[in-house]
Amino acid sequence: MNGTVTVIDKGAVRVHSYMAGDDSLNVTTQLIETPARVIAVDAQYALAHADEVVAYARGLGKPLDRLIITHAHPDHFHGAARFGVPVHALAAVRDRIAAQGDGQDPAGTLIPVADMTPTVEIVPGTEVIDGVPFVFEDRHGGEAADELVIRLPEQGVLVAQDLVYHATHLFLGNNDIAGWAKAVDALAADPSYDTVLAGHGLPAGPEVFDDMRRYLADAAELLGDDGAAYKRAMVERYPAWGGPFLIDIGNQYLFGATGA
Repeated sequence: MNGTVTVIDKGAVRVHSYMAGDDSLNVTTQLIETPARVIAVDAQYALAHADEVVAYARGLGKPLDRLIITHAHPDHFHGAARFGVPVHALAAVRDRIAAQGDGQDPAGTLIPVADMTPTVEIVPGTEVIDGVPFVFEDRHGGEAADELVIRLPEQGVLVAQDLVYHATHLFLGNNDIAGWAKAVDALAADPSYDTVLAGHGLPAGPEVFDDMRRYLADAAELLGDDGAAYKRAMVERYPAWGGPFLIDIGNQYLFGATGA
């Protein structure tokens, strides 16, 4: 297996967290196994990784019920069609994905926009799926303009996805460090969740919020007008963190092609 799977047993729910390798941005798909089905959250960047996630999910012996896309960044929706199930998202996320048009897998495979666009709208609120309450929240600002957060209150699981990275460098291309820090503070304000699922990196505990605050504060201090200098400074300050290429991608948005 190219990715890394972490399994967390929460009684009626088991979480299978699949993290891609450093060469695929450490992007994470969550497989939430309820008593009779599996709900997938985010769909991977590389189609080969999406295929690996789907094969693992099918090995659990329960049907895939749906795929939920949390936000409109290609590393989380490129592989959507590979899951072969209805794709759910907030209306704003759906519209942003549709507006991006066709995509391209890192291996060069063209991905038609129809294969990636969600077809089922998520309305914020609580939905009971297979006896398990899922609380859907829409958040604005931070890593992306619109993001879905999922809470499983009975299991103490917070599916934060890209509002939280774990030991992985952050993508700052949305240019909203202050908004991201505010979003992290809002998530951290509820102490009832002992498991935090990150969109990049392995599952974590609540301590990940302090790591995020520290990184964002350092980014605000060090991010000037030289993307290469910023990357050197952050890699020096966080030498053990994965995904330094995420800094390069963010720099392209912030500074243009010369900013990496």
